Amino acid sequence: MKHFTLLSFLLFFALAMNAQQVEINWMSIEEAQAAQKTKPRKILIDVYTKWCGPCKMMMKNTFANADVIKYINENYYAVKFDAESPDEVSFKGQLFSNPDYVPNKAGRNGVHQLSRYWSVRAYPTIVYMDEELNILAPISGYKTPQQLELHLKFFSEDGHKTISTQEQWQQYQAAFKPEFN
Repeated sequence: MKHFTLLSFLLFFALAMNAQQVEINWMSIEEAQAAQKTKPRKILIDVYTKWCGPCKMMMKNTFANADVIKYINENYYAVKFDAESPDEVSFKGQLFSNPDYVPNKAGRNGVHQLSRYWSVRAYPTIVYMDEELNILAPISGYKTPQQLELHLKFFSEDGHKTISTQEQWQQYQAAFKPEFN
């Protein structure tokens, strides 16, 4: 009976651990910059706003996908950045702020200078950066896990270094076979 109880507990514990949702290891841009110094990786920045419906859908549907989570955690430093944050942020030795931020304002608020620096013009936008914090591309719009997979793999596998024309990009897209569920 003792062994049965122990075995039942271990089985329950294993199922509970497996059922627990694994999450993307989100960090601040400052934490990502510090991590780059010890273990360089590409950076993915989810630029969102609190009022943005597609941003919330990406968080719920795309960034909760097990394949997306695993791939991002293994290949990128992932940053969440509120494009309307009132916080001062240091990036590449320069301070950025949001001088137009209005406390307690409902809905849209001032746009953070760092969002503008990254050429963000819509939400959500994912900004991809290389290991030296150079912008590879800001890509706007809601993405399903399979749509995101195309860009995740393109940048992590350095496709941006060999594809330079629209025709090459279209060929890459046509040949791409999504593997994410």
